[in-house]
Amino acid sequence: MAGRGLAKGPGLLLVWLYGVMSVGAVSRSVLQIATEFGRAPLAYALSALAAVVYVFITYTLVRGGETARRAALVCCAAELVGVLTVGTWTLADPGAFPDATVWSDYGYGYVFIPVLLPVTGILWLRKSRRPSPA
Repeated sequence: MAGRGLAKGPGLLLVWLYGVMSVGAVSRSVLQIATEFGRAPLAYALSALAAVVYVFITYTLVRGGETARRAALVCCAAELVGVLTVGTWTLADPGAFPDATVWSDYGYGYVFIPVLLPVTGILWLRKSRRPSPA
């Protein structure tokens, strides 16, 4: 699978980081939704959405191929929009978020990895595009 180009070089680091973020976001959201959903439903639902995005991007990077690369590129762009939107929203209206999400404050609780990861992913996925046959 790694032979398809996306999980080589910097792509391997992206797979690892997205995998770690997948585990963290899934674990956090499952626990929060199962035990405290009524306290901050918006925050916990957004954490679950982030988890789904991280898992999907991890899968597409490992799968490789041009279709997976394009799907990962679209998801990284959507992830970046989500991080910027939620990050700005949590700063503008902290009362809307009684508890943090993975994307709160642009990923502050995760050392800003949530805002850096999609940018890095987009750059790598654009660079790893295979030239079209002439």
